[in-house]
Amino acid sequence: MFGPVWRFGRIVDLMPEVQRLQREMNRLFSGVSQPFSQDFPAINVWSGEKEIIVSAELPGADPDGMDISVVGESMTLSGGRNPEALKEGENYHRQERSSGRFSRTLQLPFRVDAANIAARYGNGILHITLPRAEADKPRKISIKAE
Repeated sequence: MFGPVWRFGRIVDLMPEVQRLQREMNRLFSGVSQPFSQDFPAINVWSGEKEIIVSAELPGADPDGMDISVVGESMTLSGGRNPEALKEGENYHRQERSSGRFSRTLQLPFRVDAANIAARYGNGILHITLPRAEADKPRKISIKAE
């Protein structure tokens, strides 16, 4: 159906135009089924020998409504943002900030000590410190000479 097309004595490749149309359709329907994309919230993860640090961008989210759970080597962050209330007679001209529930699960590089996880929220950023489990820390083995 979309084979080469002759136009003014040359072949026109329709693939770039079809890909552009596909991108536009994906953008148009991207928020229909889910209020948040799979990559919300945006997350950065740092790891060292003793701990993992996770920071998540969550502007407008209520920290009391967030939940952090750790099972094995995975961490799940879930919560929600309430929509802004419009006054009577107001309508959105443009709405790009989503509201609703979100959930994001991360695979951690090692097991963590769930009892000592610390989290703080400020300026729309959630910082989570996950200390490495004592049983999972590398151990130095001494070698005895005979």
